[in-house]
Amino acid sequence: MNLADRLHTAAARLGGRAVLTLDEAQLTYGTLDELSARLAGLLRCRGIGPGDRVAIMLPNVPEFGVVYYGVLRAGAVVVPLDPLLKRREIAAYLGDCRARLLIAWHAFAETAEAGAAGTDCFFVVPGEFRRLLRGVAAEHEVADMEHDDTAVIHYTSGTTGRPKGIELTHANLGGNAATVARMHALGVDDVVLGALPLYHTFGQTCSLNATVHAGARLTLLGRFDPGRALEVIRRDGVTVFQGVPTMFIALLDHPGASDMSMLRVCASGGAALPLDVLRAYETRFGCEIVEGYGLSETSPVAATNRGGAHRRAGSIGWPIRGVEMKIVGDDGRELPAGEIGEIVVRGPNVMKGYWNDPAATAEVIRDGWFHTGDLGRVDGDGYFFLVDRRRDVIIRGGYTVYPREVEEVLYEHPAVRQAAVFGVPHPGLGEEIEAVVALRAPVTCEELRDFVRERVAAYKYPRHVSFVDELPMSPTGKILKRALPRLRAGTYG
Repeated sequence: MNLADRLHTAAARLGGRAVLTLDEAQLTYGTLDELSARLAGLLRCRGIGPGDRVAIMLPNVPEFGVVYYGVLRAGAVVVPLDPLLKRREIAAYLGDCRARLLIAWHAFAETAEAGAAGTDCFFVVPGEFRRLLRGVAAEHEVADMEHDDTAVIHYTSGTTGRPKGIELTHANLGGNAATVARMHALGVDDVVLGALPLYHTFGQTCSLNATVHAGARLTLLGRFDPGRALEVIRRDGVTVFQGVPTMFIALLDHPGASDMSMLRVCASGGAALPLDVLRAYETRFGCEIVEGYGLSETSPVAATNRGGAHRRAGSIGWPIRGVEMKIVGDDGRELPAGEIGEIVVRGPNVMKGYWNDPAATAEVIRDGWFHTGDLGRVDGDGYFFLVDRRRDVIIRGGYTVYPREVEEVLYEHPAVRQAAVFGVPHPGLGEEIEAVVALRAPVTCEELRDFVRERVAAYKYPRHVSFVDELPMSPTGKILKRALPRLRAGTYG
């Protein structure tokens, strides 16, 4: 099997229908299939074949699809990189995977070339790119790959140490995309908002690959801006919006946001969605958000809520078809319902392993179960709940505090737009609780501290609250707690 077969099959029946659009730019299924075949031909001319690594550093543009499926079509391995990486980071990733070629967007040519340091580079320039490919013989045959052959190497963000290359197979990605398309009942009349970065596994599987699998259309956003997103949703008749919590929060705060009941599916992932945001979308916008859960190592979807009567607010739902999940203690034994432990996952979505790092692979995949490092619980009906990341848990004076619980309370305050809670060293208690908040309306540190103190146990409320204009975000929209400034404008209470 080859993930690129999905595009080839879709093109045979939907050749003239649009698959990728960005404002006025458009690619039909037939054109995308043909251009990707020519890209595969170009790679073959350069001596690149099955198993070779090709890094791609492209923003959310239709050309991403051409390069992505072209590399896969040739049997090579896609190594997607954030276009905003710096020279040193590019050099580290390319050196680690021993890439044969770097295909980068023209606007990042200088940085990409400096980071490539010996790796061959190819730059995508709109207009010129198509003219170049027209002069290349198309490689119409899709390389025959085994289901466990590596299709993509995703590099971790490095928030937990040295970045590792996550090897995802054709079966991992193809199966996960098919499951997403089936769960959301995607069809040829659907328009998916491409707000998630395509270089990340969430955007790649749930937006690009699931759209192609279903024969739908993906309308792209170069970068997420709430006003621009609303414009595209209305202009293009978007029916499916997949995003991270910060995107949903930004839309909620935008003055132009109103009825969005035209959205058939709203799916949130990447981080926990505050319950107040979920409720606000129902009451103000008339649309329901379903939460999912997964990691890059799980392709990425491992579990999701279902819509309607099957949804349980605040839950990540239950595992997707073919996937098992359970909660285990430190000894690896399964815990009873209600107890908090580590979430472990087993199934066809779990990665092949970390690239050239068997020790790191053995550390997280034990007895066939992938250990996520996330803490959760499961209720008596089988619904799973994400509690927090194990590394984020705060131990204050011997008491365990889960930051997400405190953040949920902060989000209940009408003045709070974004919130992050974390532990800071304390000589007597081990750790003290701190909150950094971005506001939508004026409020004092003391008022917020008192608001939380009234709603949680005495050892849980933040003794210090700092204000910032915006919380630092990763390129995929996650709040970067490690980058939070330790502002100490207030006093401990």
